[in-house]
Amino acid sequence: MGIVNIDDDLHDKLRKACLVSYRSINAQAAFWIRIGMLCEMNPTQSFNAIIAQELRAVGIAPEAGEVALP
Repeated sequence: MGIVNIDDDLHDKLRKACLVSYRSINAQAAFWIRIGMLCEMNPTQSFNAIIAQELRAVGIAPEAGEVALP
């Protein structure tokens, strides 16, 4: 495990986002990193499509008419 230096403004946004998403600061950062990597590797897919794909990969699929939430 290493230390990552990030800008103070980004850290403040990270701290606020973790409150909304009920994640720890580290878990929120890991989520952003993982989703960012997936977006870069799949530039033609939308964020929602990537989230839905990740949910399906762990056995969670929205029912007909439902919207997959991040």
